[in-house]
Amino acid sequence: MTKSRLEAFSDGVLAIIITIMVLELRVPEGHEWRSLLELWPKLLGYLISFVYVGIYWNNHHHLMHTVRVVRGGILWANLHLLFWLSLFPFVTAWVGESHFAPVPMTCYGGVALMAALAYTVLVRTIISAHPDNHLLADAIGSDAKGNLSMIAYLISIVAPFFGPAGVTLSGLMLLLVALVWLVPDRRIERVLARDNAGRD
Repeated sequence: MTKSRLEAFSDGVLAIIITIMVLELRVPEGHEWRSLLELWPKLLGYLISFVYVGIYWNNHHHLMHTVRVVRGGILWANLHLLFWLSLFPFVTAWVGESHFAPVPMTCYGGVALMAALAYTVLVRTIISAHPDNHLLADAIGSDAKGNLSMIAYLISIVAPFFGPAGVTLSGLMLLLVALVWLVPDRRIERVLARDNAGRD
């Protein structure tokens, strides 16, 4: 499979994930502002999940710019990532329906953690697949940002079991990680810029 086909397939799956999430939003039963406000948990859950999927799409796009050679392992690692991302509509709907109950929040954090781990596996698989993929290794380094995100996800999984304050902390951790990753990975942008300058 060529890199362009891998990107096109991934883009299509991510677009379907977002579509499924928005289809979970139901039209309010009433026709007043109050009816819309009653849906705030679902709308907030959708907004955060949309941002998460958008972040993965954005960083996946940057990631693919570093790939020179695609091997079978990369295809499976990419599918592994898409599997966990495909669960976002499920946990988003559950969190919204339950008004951020502890167990759904823990499951949401779990899916977020597994997606992050799957992304890390994809990165490592790309690096080890072929020496021509060295640009990614040059960009990632120790990946402190990724490691701190994992810690925040672990907190978001455990915190809901400690009452309402824990549920709030869980949500804040998830929001914090999203804010940290809103800007595409500049490490990759810098390495690509140096590589392009070297070719010129």
